[in-house]
Amino acid sequence: MRNRPMTDPDQLPAGAITHGSRVEMHYAMSLPDGTEVVSTFDEQPLQFTVGDGTLARPLELAVYGLSVGADQSLLVSGDDVFGPRDAAKIQPIPLSEFPEGVSAEPETLVGFVTPAGDEIAGVVLECNGDSVRVDFNHPLSGREFHFRVKILQVQNPLPDNRDN
Repeated sequence: MRNRPMTDPDQLPAGAITHGSRVEMHYAMSLPDGTEVVSTFDEQPLQFTVGDGTLARPLELAVYGLSVGADQSLLVSGDDVFGPRDAAKIQPIPLSEFPEGVSAEPETLVGFVTPAGDEIAGVVLECNGDSVRVDFNHPLSGREFHFRVKILQVQNPLPDNRDN
């Protein structure tokens, strides 16, 4: 576990992840009790370029300075990554607008399509007759979680030698 990422690229070892690095890695997010929320370890690894927005900034900072072979885990605040819980994101949905064939049982994760055509996930909190209360906060908002990474490949950007 690292307390803070290195931020000076000149002090990073050769091959270490920095801004603009193309990275291939496995990652997992799990609750402090060990419940796994998401993992790529049994799937295709994630490929991204540091700074492209694929990972939230706090998660990018967690891999900054790591090199191929690094396998690390750290405790992360869900508020820092996904934002704090927002009571306005708990919405009543008429049962008539609930996706067909989907259970309205509490704790059910349900996908909805917004008027703009985007998909959004929500967790059913309760069903009261003809209305369902759904929480659209990210499931890790307001919670700490473990973020484990295993770095498989790093391709760093070529240095800019135009001034030489």
